[in-house]
Amino acid sequence: MTGMILAKSLSRLGTESAFTVLARAQALAAEGHDIVNLGIGQPDFPTPPHIVEAGVKALRDGHHGYTPANGIPALREAVAADLHARHGAEVDPGCVVVVPGGKPTMFFAGLMFGEPGAEIMYPDPGFPIYKSVIDYSGARAVPYPLAEENGFAFDAEAVLARITPATRLIMLNSPANPTGGVTPRAQVDRLVAGLADHPHVAVLSDEIYSRMLYGGRDHVSLLQYPEIRDRLIMLDGWSKTYAMTGWRLGYAVWPESLVEHVTRLCINDHSCVNAAAQHAGIAALTGPQGAVDEMMRAFDARRRLIVARLNALPGVRCTDPGGAFYAFANIQGTGMSAGEAQDRFLDEAGVATVAGTSFGAEGAGFLRFSYANSIEAIEKAMTRIGALL
Repeated sequence: MTGMILAKSLSRLGTESAFTVLARAQALAAEGHDIVNLGIGQPDFPTPPHIVEAGVKALRDGHHGYTPANGIPALREAVAADLHARHGAEVDPGCVVVVPGGKPTMFFAGLMFGEPGAEIMYPDPGFPIYKSVIDYSGARAVPYPLAEENGFAFDAEAVLARITPATRLIMLNSPANPTGGVTPRAQVDRLVAGLADHPHVAVLSDEIYSRMLYGGRDHVSLLQYPEIRDRLIMLDGWSKTYAMTGWRLGYAVWPESLVEHVTRLCINDHSCVNAAAQHAGIAALTGPQGAVDEMMRAFDARRRLIVARLNALPGVRCTDPGGAFYAFANIQGTGMSAGEAQDRFLDEAGVATVAGTSFGAEGAGFLRFSYANSIEAIEKAMTRIGALL
């Protein structure tokens, strides 16, 4: 029996259920079960070879020491150039802060704006770390719903209607995890116009899936709206686009007034990002993009397959995801809850998925299927689930 006394704030920290499902799936596989994993959200492709070589070369060239806390200048310049090429946005490399993945930006924004008495808004269903960091900060987490009938795009009026004098920050995500929803430009325009009446509210736009769109859709970056740049944090990175989840490399563009604050958080938290990974990041942005295009063609083929197969299952329907690599299927017609379906699909059919309720109350009656797996694996999974249903 320990006499240690822990901080109450730890009890407010959530988790990412996809990792819990992954651990269960791996345990079952270790026992000899044949498991198809459609649970975890990471590309099943290797990092492109020229990026790997750049990381190896950096190590061989002696890049073994600390770097600036906000990232090496050449990488921040490459990010700014890439954002200008893709979004037409002018970005000062001095406002780019490189961090180990996407989550530190979420965490730092939560710590910067969240405290008792404050409110921070987040999407529901949404990436579970949003609510987790808000709760941890002591702020009140205010969800805004994403509806199936809108293709899981946010509704600008619904978001604006929830703003109060206590609102400090709104978290946005398009293309979205877990739904694959993509918010059209008209809604983004309306939201930005409405924010003019709320100059006290900052925005965190999670655009980690900005290169992952389908059906001719365009990515609408919040960087394209100069009127909110002085209160916009735009998050992106390498993990999804370049299949670099294990490299732990992400970035955000911060308002100039907040760069000093976030850099101080970086110094307190992790000092700097792995030096070799940063050199790999330069190669990713400045080198050939053919591997990205290839991955996207594969994801698009899988998307079309999984949506068709899900819609053919009894009691299941699935909207067409516009981006990312997730299908968010409505399973209410099966008579099972999201948690029950997640457990039965894994235990009885050998298919790992994630219950929609892992992403918020609005995810009740839904399951997230990651199609970051092969066509063969998706076919096998759908056949097994079809037999179970």
